[in-house]
Amino acid sequence: MHFTSEQRLDDGVLEREFTLGEIPGILWTPETTAAPTPLILLGHPGGLRRMYPRLAARARAAVAAGYAAATIELPGSGDRPRFAAVDEARADLQRALGAGEPVTGDIVDRLILPLVERAVPEWRTTLDALLAQPGIGGPVGFSGGVLAIAIRLAVVEPRIVAAGLFAGSYVPRSMVDEARQVTIPLLVLLQWDDEGNDRQLALDVFDAFGSKEKTLHANMGGHTGIPAFEGDDGNRFFGRHLR
Repeated sequence: MHFTSEQRLDDGVLEREFTLGEIPGILWTPETTAAPTPLILLGHPGGLRRMYPRLAARARAAVAAGYAAATIELPGSGDRPRFAAVDEARADLQRALGAGEPVTGDIVDRLILPLVERAVPEWRTTLDALLAQPGIGGPVGFSGGVLAIAIRLAVVEPRIVAAGLFAGSYVPRSMVDEARQVTIPLLVLLQWDDEGNDRQLALDVFDAFGSKEKTLHANMGGHTGIPAFEGDDGNRFFGRHLR
């Protein structure tokens, strides 16, 4: 892990950009800490530059609550090499939505499955490097999306002990059964009027999760309308499981 920049924010947060091979990312930590800090991985649907304002706000709230936070750029996003097949599937998705047509399972599979196959190993490699940094320790949580990536990561990565997930992205039908293997505590957010998501499929995925502790918060509004209080609820959720 090679740190490429460092800045101290005005609320006692140290923000460091890094690269890990070809993977770019950002790590936020308290400026000072007396003991190893639990870590929250911040999932998101795209490039770091575009997502930075929302990611930084989430990270600063996490650090204020006593955690370190980190994120990486998804394959094919931002400044990373493009995935031609995924870009084609994304264009097909936009055409279907624009025409008011159903989003077929084929489109969802071509859009999501290549990202899952590439992103999950990258997250695990990044987690190895993060936990080797001074001042960062377990346990580890995952927060955000892409939902299908979070499902696979929760199944294969035993160091992640709890997840706060955003059900705001398409999930291949083949991964609904995979969700049954997820057993960690979950807090799932669903925007009821999300213009770019299949509400019933999101509910089916939530129903499929095998976790004994799983909570669904459904709020009215579109994709970007998550109420601010959900951030406080998320911190309380992680407070029960990452201490």
